[in-house]
Amino acid sequence: MLNILLVDDDVEFSDVVCHIVEFLGHNICTATSLKEAHQWFENNTFDHVLLDFMLPDGSGLHLLDHLKMIGQSPKVTLISGHPSVKGILADMCEQDVGHLLKPLQREDLELVLNGPKKTVKKTKTPAITRHFNSLIGESAPMQKLYTMIERVAKTNANVMLMGESGAGKEVVAQAIHNASQCEGPLVASNCGALSKELIGSELFGHEKGAFTGAIARKEGVFEQADGGTLFLDEVTEMPIDMQPNLLRVLETKKVTRVGGNRELPINCRVISATNRSLTDLAQNNVIREDIYFRLAVFPIDIPALRERKEDIPLLAKAFLEQLNDENGTAFYWHNEQLKELQQYEWPGNVRELRHAIHRAFIMSDPQTSEITLPDSLESPFSRVNTQAADNHVSAGQTIEEVEKELIHATLDKVQGNKTLAAQMLGISTKTLYNRLNAYGGIGEYK
Repeated sequence: MLNILLVDDDVEFSDVVCHIVEFLGHNICTATSLKEAHQWFENNTFDHVLLDFMLPDGSGLHLLDHLKMIGQSPKVTLISGHPSVKGILADMCEQDVGHLLKPLQREDLELVLNGPKKTVKKTKTPAITRHFNSLIGESAPMQKLYTMIERVAKTNANVMLMGESGAGKEVVAQAIHNASQCEGPLVASNCGALSKELIGSELFGHEKGAFTGAIARKEGVFEQADGGTLFLDEVTEMPIDMQPNLLRVLETKKVTRVGGNRELPINCRVISATNRSLTDLAQNNVIREDIYFRLAVFPIDIPALRERKEDIPLLAKAFLEQLNDENGTAFYWHNEQLKELQQYEWPGNVRELRHAIHRAFIMSDPQTSEITLPDSLESPFSRVNTQAADNHVSAGQTIEEVEKELIHATLDKVQGNKTLAAQMLGISTKTLYNRLNAYGGIGEYK
């Protein structure tokens, strides 16, 4: 703690400086003139003097002479209001006299009074490798995935990505696009989020006046992705009667806008994605066989996070590093915390891990820089999915019977909220309605 004397006749400025100095943990007294400053030094000593250059009864430089005369040698910092004055003062004063310019910031005073902050030298950690500038992980399943991406990137074959919800299908699509080094863009479209009426316009575009509300011509995503990559997420949620139109485009490499009569050539790789299993695709009539073979020329299974737990510390560090960069913080992991993250099953995969880390980041105290994990890593969705997975399944039950039990158990948990239930089950709301209609149970949840 320092004893500081501020000599300045600007009362408002002095109030601000006093507040900052006290916040920094020091004692401060004030004088509005040279005369008052002399009086303070009659019975007091100070560690530091903040001295205005222009005072009512003379230049602040006269106080420097007075201090030499009385044999006191506090640290002195002169305050002026213009850079040119600061330069002149530097030439007139001794080297140990500091200089500050008005208006002052807290950081200016902190540097002058406390000196530069001591930084703790951190051990330099190796940078996290982002394969194809997007994917993180060094486990055996990820190495296998990287090999598949490298092989398919050298071709123009269509790719179907298969894996659980939250496993990172769009990130893998980005990796394939990056590895292909094509000149065109990556364009993404979610087939499960579009109504039957709009999906044709979204995929193939429309001409002005093609339907009510078509006030201008629109290019579809096939045209937008020219020379690049088209990512069709949830492709198996596309209405079955719309799939022949998609098949024709895939076969002919030409597209006709809704309301148009001219075929337009298209040139893009199609990467599609689904969270359905191969058994589901084959048995539940959600995708035509000919469409599947066109889209899945090169199918890729994306590993679930529980199948590559050794990658969790790398992912956790990368997510926290990104949050630190975005928020100007310096949180870090303890090894015990990373082990705790590895022990959890993460039914929601990488998406759930990222969410849990973001939640922990918000909860943590920035004064300590230590990340604080919640008491439970479970999200409401993972809890319901785990409970549903734990339901007893008896031998001899059909897939339809098990699916029906799972859907009803999930709807019961969310009090009949179909949108929330569909999210938990990893399907579109439309698909959930279709299942309920098929099972004759939609009336229970209106």
